[in-house]
Amino acid sequence: MTKADIVNEIAKNTGIDKATVLATLEAFMESVKESLSKDENVYLRGFGSFIVKKRAQKTARNISKNTTIIIPEHNIPAFKPAKTFTLSVKK
Repeated sequence: MTKADIVNEIAKNTGIDKATVLATLEAFMESVKESLSKDENVYLRGFGSFIVKKRAQKTARNISKNTTIIIPEHNIPAFKPAKTFTLSVKK
């Protein structure tokens, strides 16, 4: 399902025009991105959590140049689904 599909589905179910739904969806995604970039998690009860995970520093190898590089510690975004969400998908 793409963003356009989501916009169409919400517009069909609520009767709100697609432009308004698209603007709302874009604003939601921007808010989540801004919160995660500030190291703030986003919790949506019954759906899940958008969280920031910290990846530890590690050593990697560049096989083509036969060199080792150090990848520094960094943050990555992650999604942890709520238990009710997980159970509904399992069925």
